[in-house]
Order: sequence, then C-alpha cells, then structure tokens
Amino acid sequence: MPDMRYVAPKGTHDILPAGNDRKDWADDIEKWHWLESVFQDLCARYGYEEVRTPTFEATELFKRAVGEGTDIVNKEMYSFVTKGGDDITLRPEGTAPTLRAYVQNRVWIERPVAKLYYVASIFRYERQQKGRYRQHHQVGVEALGAQGPDIDAEVISLAMAFFRALGIPRLTLKLNSVGTVESRVRYVAALREFAEPLLPKMSADNQRRFAENALRMLDSKEERDQELLVDAPLLTDYLDDDSRTHFDKLRGYLDAFGVSYEIDPRLVRGFDYYTRTAFEIQSPDVGSQSALAGGGRYDRLIEDLGGPATPGIGFGLGIERTLIALQTAQVDVPSVSGPAAFLCPLGASARDACVTLLAQLRDSGVSADMDYTGRKLKVMLEQADRIRARNAVILGDSELAEGIAQVRNMTTKEQTPVPLKELAQALLM
Repeated sequence: MPDMRYVAPKGTHDILPAGNDRKDWADDIEKWHWLESVFQDLCARYGYEEVRTPTFEATELFKRAVGEGTDIVNKEMYSFVTKGGDDITLRPEGTAPTLRAYVQNRVWIERPVAKLYYVASIFRYERQQKGRYRQHHQVGVEALGAQGPDIDAEVISLAMAFFRALGIPRLTLKLNSVGTVESRVRYVAALREFAEPLLPKMSADNQRRFAENALRMLDSKEERDQELLVDAPLLTDYLDDDSRTHFDKLRGYLDAFGVSYEIDPRLVRGFDYYTRTAFEIQSPDVGSQSALAGGGRYDRLIEDLGGPATPGIGFGLGIERTLIALQTAQVDVPSVSGPAAFLCPLGASARDACVTLLAQLRDSGVSADMDYTGRKLKVMLEQADRIRARNAVILGDSELAEGIAQVRNMTTKEQTPVPLKELAQALLM
C-alpha cells in the first residue's frame, strides 16, 4: 500500500478515467467529456465561439469588475505577488477575464455582437462542502454588444436548454431585475434605513456588508439574517421605467419560448456589476446549496474595464455541481465506447507481431491498444472488458502460422478467424 505522503490539496480533486472505484461522477473524466461536448454542441447551435484566457490575471481586474465589497474579493480570492512584483490572482470567476480579453484584443471591430463561451478552472478559497471545491470548473457564455431583452432571453434559454439536454429533471429558474445603477442607489438607501435598527442582531458578515456594500446583505446564507430581512423593501419596487419595460419584455420572450420561471425580488447574485436582468437556475439534487448556474446583464462593466460602452449578458455554471445533480437524479448518462480492438498476444513471437500490427491498425484509422505485460489470456480479456473494447484480437503461434487472428466480439463473445491482411477493414465495419 502507498504511504499517501502526497495527496491532492484540500478542496481539490482528481478527475480520472472511468473505473469501478469511481463512486463520484465529478471524478469521472468520461462524464466530463460528455457534459462538455453537449455544452459545446449547444453553443455552436446558438452561434457562440470559444475563448480561452490565462488562469491568472491582475488582481485589480477582479477588484474593479467583481466589486470591493463582495465576499469573492474580500474573502475568497487566491492572490499573490510574483517575483517581479506583480499583484496576481487565480481566476475566481469567468466573466472578467473574458471581458479583459475582449477589450485588449478589440474583438468588437470584427464582431459587433460577440457571442463567446468558455470552459475554465475557477479558484475560490471557501469552506469545503458538497459541490464546493476550492478549485472547481465552470462553463459559461458571454453575449457582448446587444442590449435588448431578446438577447437576455437567448442566454437564459441556452442555459435551460443545456440542463434539459443533460436530462436533469428538476429545475427552477429564478428571475429578477436589479435595475440600473441609479435606481439601485435609491433602493440601497431604503434598504439601509430598514436594516440599520436590526444590525445588532445580524451576523458579523452582514454588519460588515452594511458598511461596505449594503446590497450584499441580501446574499447572506445565515438563517437569522434572512429572518431579519424578510420584510425589507423589494428592489423591484424601485425599478426605473426602462428597466421595468425591459423585464416585462424578457418575461414575454421566455413565455413564448415555453421557459417557466419564478420571480424572486431578493435575487441579487454575488457580483456588483449586474444591471437589470439577474437569474439563477437551481436544482434540489445538488444539496442545500442548490444553485447550478447564475448570470445576468452587465451594461457598464466593459466600459469600466477600459473598453467602449458595450452592453453584455452572460452566465456561468459549475461542472462538478451539475455532475452531482445528474448522479443524484440517477440520469442515464451515455457511456463512452472504448477502442475498436484490444490485442492479446500469446507468446514472444506474437507479441513482436502485435507491436507492428498495432501500428498498422492505427495508421488505418482503427482505435486499438494491446497488452504489454505478457499476462494470461483470461486476464487480458478482462482488461479488454474493463476498457470497453469492442473486440479482442487474439494472436498466438498457430494464428501467426496461418496468417490470421481470432477476433472476439466482447459483447456477443462470438469468435471469428480473420486474415491479418483484412483485419483493419473488418474492425472498421
């Protein structure tokens, strides 16, 4: 037994090839490949293109974009100073790096409406719990350059279509409008007036939020805080006319698409950059932290980051949390087939021949592997089963003498002699 001297850091996990000991789907790379392929195919159908950004960025980018008063910036970022003196942070969310790349590379010149998606590692220092990893992974989209409720409806319907394509049965779309920056100023003043007498009873975090960024008090997960704020003013009562019209049209589009939703006037999400539309997709199959995806509109963020005035909307969703929901709901996930052939050499001469044969099969377009250990045939066939090979190709001295191989169908267990010269063609059928 290994002494386990070195293990993965707390809050991280390994993602490995499928195996009998892989109890959690979040640790099974084949589940990841399937999920990512569904997302990428759907993005292509909706006209979104992939963007890849560095794992780390300037710390100031996230402070400016996400907001100084947010838990992400205050408590959760992995920040450090490099040997050259640069203040760097591992990516804690996907929107700011995508928009930095959009601004730096002047993407708007070729794409007045840029529809982008990403698959990325995300780093947040937070208490480890089910579906919450300090390094986790997200997929997300950003639609930049369009400001109407029609693009909002497209982004939201894409997220819902993704979860439906995966087969997650129980989903709730929470929807809200957080208005403009100006209308939020009026709301925050009313919220502070309501909350100030209750501060001594609130958590230390909410007392800090009251001073730094009062809107974030609504994000508190403390039950006592939620009870104290149950009669707080509603943001929707302070919306400006344009935001209200935008929200009503968005709801009309979603109704036309057949996308059901619930209005949640307390939904503000954990980012300062949202304007107007905010949404969250929840599933009880994740656990107590039920959010699978969340997003919203950010009409001033690109300008704040040094770009031209450009509206945008997007969402991010957690891969691990989605896989947990799939496993909990016992969704039938398609299994990935293994190689077309697994070569089983019997004896030294056959093994030498299989080395050459394996290269020939691969050159002919056949996915193939072989046993390199000299094990008994029974063990080699078990290995062929384990990797889900469609066929086992058995080659011994007698087969070599006759110029054939025994091809064993691993599903039916039927075994057929096939001339070596016709082997590639037979395995491609």
